[in-house]
Amino acid sequence: MGEAGGPRERRRVRVVRGGPVLVEGPVEVELEDGSTVVSDRFVVALCACRRSRSYPFCDTSHRRRTRPDAPDRP
Repeated sequence: MGEAGGPRERRRVRVVRGGPVLVEGPVEVELEDGSTVVSDRFVVALCACRRSRSYPFCDTSHRRRTRPDAPDRP
């Protein structure tokens, strides 16, 4: 049920392998310490690797990770 007692609107959530969790916005995210952050964007990228400087939002820090099986590049 929604805040006014009506049905809640469903939100689509998409998990991107090796990347963020994409959520249809707007969203309010409750953090571990109980604080909340809000985004009014139509799609919000939530960090799944915890490397983001703008956590809980993704800043593409996951892209700078190197794979152990990847050859070294100069």
